[in-house]
Amino acid sequence: MSTAMNFGSKSFQPRPPDKGSFPLDHFGECKSFKEKFMKCLRDNRFENALCRSESKDYLECRMERQLMAQEPLEKLGFGDLLDGKPGAETNS
Repeated sequence: MSTAMNFGSKSFQPRPPDKGSFPLDHFGECKSFKEKFMKCLRDNRFENALCRSESKDYLECRMERQLMAQEPLEKLGFGDLLDGKPGAETNS
């Protein structure tokens, strides 16, 4: 009997994670930002548009600590929250 399993015939080709996939925060470096964001979501019946400032802060933390790729905040949809431009929400 021969086995149909030829492990040498296929080679594994690693690839980068899909856009939006990023490492877990194993050391809790951005935990406080995540908790603020989640609290905002709960307080606002999960209406994420009301928590954009907290979301931006959380993503900035992740980028600063290399837990996700650096992206311009404008590209992530936070251009209106930069530099105190009109229309910026401040939920402190």
